[in-house]
Amino acid sequence: MTGAADARADRDLAKERRADRKGGPGHTVLLALALAVPVAKVAYTVGGGDAVRDVFVGMEPANWPDVLLGMVITDPLLGSVLAVVISRLVFALFAARGAVPTGRGRLAHLRRVGITVLNPLAVGVIDACLFGPWWGLGTGLAAYALRKGVVVEYRTGRRRPHHAHDTAHGSGPGDAHGTAHDPDYRPPPWLRRAAAAEQGAALLLTAVVLPSLFFVSALDGQAWTSIVACRVTDGTRTADARLIELSRKGNGVVGWNLDAEEISNGLGCTATESRFVREPWWRS
Repeated sequence: MTGAADARADRDLAKERRADRKGGPGHTVLLALALAVPVAKVAYTVGGGDAVRDVFVGMEPANWPDVLLGMVITDPLLGSVLAVVISRLVFALFAARGAVPTGRGRLAHLRRVGITVLNPLAVGVIDACLFGPWWGLGTGLAAYALRKGVVVEYRTGRRRPHHAHDTAHGSGPGDAHGTAHDPDYRPPPWLRRAAAAEQGAALLLTAVVLPSLFFVSALDGQAWTSIVACRVTDGTRTADARLIELSRKGNGVVGWNLDAEEISNGLGCTATESRFVREPWWRS
């Protein structure tokens, strides 16, 4: 019975270790969203069909990530949740490689504080610069809470760095950072419960909340970048038109002409206040 239980425990740890090394389900979700959401955003905003191809051709490949970036930096909730998910994903990835120091010494404690706090602080500062101090504070605290849960799991042995597990089975040399856990570490019960809840919260944010926010943003009828009012020349006729800015050429703008529904070159462009192109999907 003991041998079977140990074998099951080893299989479970190996599964957790592989998931952490690959980023868990988060990397798959983020990759799928990065590919699908920008196309959905452009398709709904400009009307789909040939217009989508024309927009991406007009943007040129180097500017295609601007669609995703524009969505993230103009939507506070989406940008904040994405920052929290990426912060936790990156930390779990490095924790699986032994980045969580063990031990009770002052140096180990300082290192744990550093790797747990610095990245949430960074994403909080970025969020504060983009959306304001309260968004930055909330993002930093949420990122820290999810990271803290990962630290507790590794220190208590619920998860193990993959090279530590290999060392325990004689497949590699050990080192100071390769121990499976801190044998003397006894977190309070509430912290253990919080660490267990952290996995559920991270999965909910990554697999449900983040995709929902991305698709709400994709279908909200707003342009992913500035809408500018320009002079557009068509043959011998010059008229004013609104363009979704795709790229800049010299002293002009290449954009999607919302009036003519085609790619146009605009001159003398000025920014408009609104980015709304059409009604959101849920109101149409």
